[in-house]
Amino acid sequence: MALTISVIVVLLAVLLATGWWHSHKPLPPGLGMTSPWREAHDLRLLIDESYRDIQGEWHCRQAIFDEIFRLIAQAQRLVVLDIFQFNVPGENHDCYRPLAQQLRDALLRRKAEVPDLEIILITDPINSVYGGRATPHFDAMRQAGIRVVITDLTRSRDPNPSWSALWRLVFYWLGNTSRHGWLPNPLGPGKVSLRSYLATLNFNANHRKTLVVDHGDDWIAMVSSSNVDDGSSDYLDAAIRFAGPAALDLLASELALAEWSGLSSLGSYPTPLPTTNEPSCLPRFRVLTEGAIRRALLDIIRHARGGERLDIAVLFLSHRDVIRALMSAQRRGVAIRLLLDPNETHFGHKSPGIPNRQAAYELHQAGVPIRWYDTRGEQAHSKVLLRSGGSRPAELLLGSANFTRRSLNDLNLEADVQLDAAQDHPIILDFQATFERHWHNHDGEQFSLSFDVHADPSRWRYWRYRWLEATGWSTF
Repeated sequence: MALTISVIVVLLAVLLATGWWHSHKPLPPGLGMTSPWREAHDLRLLIDESYRDIQGEWHCRQAIFDEIFRLIAQAQRLVVLDIFQFNVPGENHDCYRPLAQQLRDALLRRKAEVPDLEIILITDPINSVYGGRATPHFDAMRQAGIRVVITDLTRSRDPNPSWSALWRLVFYWLGNTSRHGWLPNPLGPGKVSLRSYLATLNFNANHRKTLVVDHGDDWIAMVSSSNVDDGSSDYLDAAIRFAGPAALDLLASELALAEWSGLSSLGSYPTPLPTTNEPSCLPRFRVLTEGAIRRALLDIIRHARGGERLDIAVLFLSHRDVIRALMSAQRRGVAIRLLLDPNETHFGHKSPGIPNRQAAYELHQAGVPIRWYDTRGEQAHSKVLLRSGGSRPAELLLGSANFTRRSLNDLNLEADVQLDAAQDHPIILDFQATFERHWHNHDGEQFSLSFDVHADPSRWRYWRYRWLEATGWSTF
């Protein structure tokens, strides 16, 4: 009996130590980056949006992937693309675009036109359901000489340590296979193995959506919230395109990620420019990844002043520090507007509105004005914050990171950019105009609904959201 108890104690100690280490271990190279402030060049805000007119008909305006395809089509030396989801097929509807096929074909076509062009595609193992599904689009690209890198998530931190510790100790070693799947695919069509489910429960991801390409003698990059996922081709998303030294900062982070995920023979690529003094004038621009995004986000909110405004459009809002910072800003007299997705669906499955409806009800009670995007199957997938008004320059934060524990606490791999600019800078004015249209439903375009439509005072769902956020047993 004593021996049995001792064995159990040792096993529990190993499990707890494994869970603690893999949720706190040092980050691999290229993660948690705060780049130097750089001069901003060739900035352009790109918005994808879907809406309904007064007759209820569905319309789309899409710009992000049109620009991605254009940039790929002119590349001569290097294309580095990091995209979380790269999935086919999707549901065919009014705004449907076969994005995965279009991007695959764009890369294959450019590789055929410029055989010496180096193309590196970095993506997440979610696209094969963690080894349980074949990926013919990746196979076709590999055969053409495109280097496809599947992110090694075992090198990153674990957001769900109570499960991931057991998975690392026992189930990881079983591997996976795309043959003989017998369980329904939790993320799409087809069948997968039990091992896919076991890996899915880790809930970690390379959630970045970035592009870096050569552009003549310069380099152009894009940071976005948009996936290459056919089923999300009608989502509301936002991106910023930029050029110059900041593009090389992003490139360095992406190549480091690719290297520790198994990419060999990286060759000679441009490196970031030496750090000099901060730009003496606006606009200025920097790249942020992982936990650096949290620090910048909280800094913007906590230093917002009375007479200034915070406009936020985000898919998921659940991070407790962010919620407390917003309530504190509201008390200081900062004008806040939140445009939130109602969280009706997630990965194609019906959702009970967690976490946004519960976090929103808390903020609503604190006096924060909130509206919901009028989604009907699609998602309001942007992750943007703008501080404007008052006498100071404006600050814009945009990218892949949701305002959640997973996205902001060095658990997911994320990439954002921060722009500090004059109040009348074109990017600031463009986002302000977009937010105003979405908030007020200008010109007969129905984007948003009043708070009461999706208000949820349920204490049960509120504490469920709090438990899911705290433990990591969540997909947000």
